[in-house]
Amino acid sequence: MLFVAVFAISCSRKVEVKAKINGGSPLERMEFVEASSLGTLPLTNFGIDKNGTFTGSFDAPKDGMYFINYAGKQGMVYLKGGHNFEFSADAATFPESIKITGDAQKNNEFIKETQKFLSQYASKVDMGQLVTKKEADFLKEAKKIKADIEKNIDDVSKKLNPDSDVVKFKKEELTASILGLMSQYAINYPMATQNPSFKVSKTFKDYEKSLETDNDQMVKNQPIYRSYLLSKMSSDYQVFSSGYKPKPDDTNSEIFAKFLDTRKDLSQVTKDYLLAFIMAEYDVSGMQDDKKIVKLEKLTDEKIKESSLKKDLKRLFSAVAGPKKGEVADDAGLVKQDGKSFKFSEMKGKPTLVMFYASWNPYINEAAIPVLKEVVNFYKSKMDFVYVNLDDSQEQFIKTSNALMKGIPGNNVHAEGGLNSKFANKWTIYSFKMPSYILLDKDGKIASRLFGNLGDPQAIADFEKLTGLKAPTAAPPAILQNDLIKPEEAPKEPAAK
Repeated sequence: MLFVAVFAISCSRKVEVKAKINGGSPLERMEFVEASSLGTLPLTNFGIDKNGTFTGSFDAPKDGMYFINYAGKQGMVYLKGGHNFEFSADAATFPESIKITGDAQKNNEFIKETQKFLSQYASKVDMGQLVTKKEADFLKEAKKIKADIEKNIDDVSKKLNPDSDVVKFKKEELTASILGLMSQYAINYPMATQNPSFKVSKTFKDYEKSLETDNDQMVKNQPIYRSYLLSKMSSDYQVFSSGYKPKPDDTNSEIFAKFLDTRKDLSQVTKDYLLAFIMAEYDVSGMQDDKKIVKLEKLTDEKIKESSLKKDLKRLFSAVAGPKKGEVADDAGLVKQDGKSFKFSEMKGKPTLVMFYASWNPYINEAAIPVLKEVVNFYKSKMDFVYVNLDDSQEQFIKTSNALMKGIPGNNVHAEGGLNSKFANKWTIYSFKMPSYILLDKDGKIASRLFGNLGDPQAIADFEKLTGLKAPTAAPPAILQNDLIKPEEAPKEPAAK
């Protein structure tokens, strides 16, 4: 039993967070995002109290770099599952003023010191001149850059004694950066020297190959390595795509997947991450198209073998497009102001507009509420309305709903736990998606995609389909009578006497 307990603790992915933001506002939020993930979706969202402090925890998917988003600013830290992450900062100078204590201190001091050296070193390297050097001179310089930075990593490691995995991470990052530099040389040298027939030598390729010793690990942890691989195969992909005849509705991802099928030299893990990168970068933004969503989900199931990556992709799809049409709307964890549970089934035979919001989003009061009032007033004879509040506590929900929703017909309910609730997780609601709206049919099933603007043309079409009411359109600008007269037909001024 003792062995099991120790093993469970050592394998924990939970990070306990305790922080103090001097000068912080209770309206500001703090989010943690895994930096190497595809969709960079927030893992958690913390509220800051009136004293600028907050505590909480979240599961870190892997040991590595994480973004901290606060008040529109972004910092980076190295986190490990099972660690206590304690820090303080000044709101006005975040993230520069972050001071880390607790388990994460020595690893982040190591990251900070090596990054400082790297910034100073990079400022002395003339990249424009480097890509014009002869190949032998470029390789000599690239090897020197790698050796100098690697020496600094080793020196700082001896000084600060960080965990071995963070040292390995920095060396992988360095290797990926050098490979990226070599790829840029191979691409840019022919143009920079007006020598289009230039091809890198076997010596160049051999050195490149010597650096690619742990491809699967780097493609998982280093986004710059993914970019390097895509850059390296860009010319081959252009040749492939020029001879490929796509169907009219083929996505970028489908074409790229067929190209990857021809690359027997790549591992399945590498193929998985590169295809997922293309999906997230080029096809996810257009996922309001139902057919495209189906195609991407099918492609994910057929081509992506890495289970964690497949899960992340599908969550990204859901975060962008919202729940699928036809699904029964999930209402687990919703409560009314009196603390009693709320079910969408309480709506009696009418379609329903559902709004997701929170008090700390300034856009809610400034712009969303005035438009909401007009929409509710127009459709209230044919629809019901539910306003789901995602504040952290029931107390804050009551204050917010009484203030913002006063006089607006509808049901005010709270998702217990706010953005970190099971409800928000099920609906993939994040801070950047608020306010947002969705329509349910009279049976409580999803009848539209999630939309962020009540004036969205597709949303208006869905409103009309569900209610039979045609939304009013703006009147055309008034045209003066003289505007209808052609210049040559205009009456002439009388001649002066």
